[in-house]
Amino acid sequence: MRRYILTLLLLVGVCSNICAQFKTATKTGSGSGVISGPPGSNTTGTNSESEVSADTTGGISFKKLFRGLSHKDSLTPSYLFLGSVIMPGSAQIYNRDYWKLPLFYGGLGSTIYFGIQNNQKYQQTGEQKYANYRTYCYLSAGLIYWSSVMDGIISFDSDKKPDPGKSTLYSALLPGLGQAYNGDYWKIPIWYGGFVACGYFFHMNDIQYKRFKYIYIMANDSESGYKGHITASQAEWYRDQYRRYRDYSVIATVLVYALNIIDANVFAYMSDFDVSDDLSFNVQPTIVNPINTNFAAVNNNPAFGFQMQLNF
Repeated sequence: MRRYILTLLLLVGVCSNICAQFKTATKTGSGSGVISGPPGSNTTGTNSESEVSADTTGGISFKKLFRGLSHKDSLTPSYLFLGSVIMPGSAQIYNRDYWKLPLFYGGLGSTIYFGIQNNQKYQQTGEQKYANYRTYCYLSAGLIYWSSVMDGIISFDSDKKPDPGKSTLYSALLPGLGQAYNGDYWKIPIWYGGFVACGYFFHMNDIQYKRFKYIYIMANDSESGYKGHITASQAEWYRDQYRRYRDYSVIATVLVYALNIIDANVFAYMSDFDVSDDLSFNVQPTIVNPINTNFAAVNNNPAFGFQMQLNF
């Protein structure tokens, strides 16, 4: 049970980091506009009596979250994600999908209840089948919890297509889904190929690590009857090497996962970037007229030169 609690706490911590993309705004005294740049970037001078104020709170606003859930304010996908993680079903409330709430809470309650019941039976009898049932129930509860978060993001109605926030959260919840949402289907095999490769190397290195760990233990036990050609010092060296390689495989998996999220976010932002098919480079002779006759070196006569033009 402790592992599940630690996993939930880790998920909440990750959510807080993802929500760092929340945007802060600076408001004018009339509240009629939003300044996209830093405070003072859109002003031409300094005025001590100006009513321009900057919102320096940043981060997460739970007031905004609860205002959105009461349909008094609009929320971004990141806020919906945060709300669903803290309080499952909040995204369905915001999306007005009230009929889904009994399904999610009924599923969560029943699977957790049966998981606790099977855990008690396992502790009383020690039978492995009850431990397996307990695991299945807790996994089912986690799947229902995950599906409630995913459903809230899918049902969120966004004006921008694709929405970078939705794309980012899609890839965070299910790697490759953000790329599918962006229309970059060809990238999905690449990312899953990376996950498969990392999993393969983790498995192979873990097998070798356990093998040399066993040899090391047997070689140091005088009563084990070990007669292998690998000494204890050699087994220790190989054990540490394969453990290091196994740890590198875990780090590589995390990097692939993070790059998958970054890729979905960046290409969602770049989806409306206008790149013309007219790519050309042109060089031709031209006549160069002085920009300012007062600074002409010799005379005010035009000079001959070359003009370079790049279209992209």
